[in-house]
Amino acid sequence: MAAAAAGTRVFLEVRRRLQSALLILGEPKEGGMPMDISVVPCSLQVKTPEGCTELQLPAEVRLVPSSCRGLHYVLGEGLHLRLQVRAESDATLISMFNQSLQAQGCCTFYCQSCGEVIIKDRKLLRVLPLPSENWGALVEEWCCHPDPFANKPLHPQENDCFIGDSFFLVNLRSDLWQPRPELAPVETQCPSENHFKLKPKANTKVICKRCKVMLGETVSSETTKFYMTEIIIQPSERKFSIISRSQFVQSVIAQCLVELSTARSTFRFTIQGHDGKVYILLWLLNSDSLVIESLGSSKSIKKFPLLEDNLKADSCSAWNAVKVLYQPCIKNRNAKLCSAWESDISIHSLTLPSATCLELLLILSRNNATLPPSLRSMNSFQVDRMARADWSWIFPFPQVAFLKM
Repeated sequence: MAAAAAGTRVFLEVRRRLQSALLILGEPKEGGMPMDISVVPCSLQVKTPEGCTELQLPAEVRLVPSSCRGLHYVLGEGLHLRLQVRAESDATLISMFNQSLQAQGCCTFYCQSCGEVIIKDRKLLRVLPLPSENWGALVEEWCCHPDPFANKPLHPQENDCFIGDSFFLVNLRSDLWQPRPELAPVETQCPSENHFKLKPKANTKVICKRCKVMLGETVSSETTKFYMTEIIIQPSERKFSIISRSQFVQSVIAQCLVELSTARSTFRFTIQGHDGKVYILLWLLNSDSLVIESLGSSKSIKKFPLLEDNLKADSCSAWNAVKVLYQPCIKNRNAKLCSAWESDISIHSLTLPSATCLELLLILSRNNATLPPSLRSMNSFQVDRMARADWSWIFPFPQVAFLKM
C-alpha cells in the first residue's frame, strides 16, 4: 500500500458484516482545490494541485463505485460519503492464547516489555480454560446437594496452564520458587529461573527482574497468575521478537473483548486495576471493522510521544479493529456512572495491572485523537430510555476509539 506525499487526509472504515463503508476525504490545504477524486474497485485516488494520495485496498476488499451516496460536506473536516463494498468475512478468530499454548509442546514465557525469559522450556500437558469468575455463585443452581467445590480453588498442576479472562495460571512448584509474604523485599533465585522479586504487603506481586514491570501475582505457594498483557508465550524453538508495546496491548484487549462478547453475550466492560480501582468503562460496538487511512499532514499523531508506534505523517495503514465507546474513571470522573456499572451483574470486569490500565487509557486517547473530529464522540448513548431509568444503561457523551487486532 503506497501513497505519494500529499496534504489530503483519507479515512475509510469498512464494515465487513454490513458490506458498507464510510469514506471521509479531508479538506485540502489552502490552494489545494480543485480536487479530483477517482474511485475504482481496488483503490481510491485523490488528486490536488499539491500532489496525489492513493489508497490500495487489501485483496479481500473491493469497492462498488456506482453505490456512492450521502455525499455531504462537514466544515473543517471535508467530504463524507457512504458506499457499498464487497468484503470477505473475517476468518474465525483463533485465540492467540490457545494458539500459543499448544499442549504437549515446550513453551517459554517472556516478559513482553523487555524480552526477559520468565519460565524456560515448560512442557504443558494440559491447557484448559477457567470457568467465569462467578461460577461458584451458580453451583447451587446446578447441585441438589451441598456444594462439592466449596473451599476447593482451581489450581493448576505441574504441567498445566489454566486460562482466565485476562490471565494465565501456572504452577511453579517444579521451579523451586517459594514466595515469602511476611518478609521485607527479597529476591529469590533458582537454578534456571531467577526472574522474580517480591514486595512486602504486596509481596503477592510478581515483577520482572530486568525492567521492574509487574507481570502478575502469586495466588498460592505454588500457583502464579500472569496477566496476558505482560507475558508472551512462544514455543521454545522459536526466537523471541520484540512487539510494539501499544500494539500488543491493543491486540490482547481487543481479542479479550471479542471472545467474551461471543461467549457470554456481554458488550459492556469495566477495566480495573489489580488495586481494585476502575479506570475505564468500555462498550463494544462492533468487531468487524477494517480501517484504512492516509493521515496526510495530521498533527494529532504528534501529541502522544510516549507511544512508540505513532504513525508518521503522510503514511498509510490498514488494520482490522474493534470499535468501542469509552469513558475514563480516573480522578473521580464519572463516579456515579462507574458505581452503577460496578453493581450491574451484566457488565463484565477485566482486571489488569494498574499501570497497564493507564497505558490502555493513553492508547484509547491517542486512537481517539487520530480520528476525524466528527467520529471522536457520540451523543449520550442510552438503550430504551423510557423502559430503563437506571444509570447503568446511560453512557453520557462517550468517546470513540478503534483498537487494532
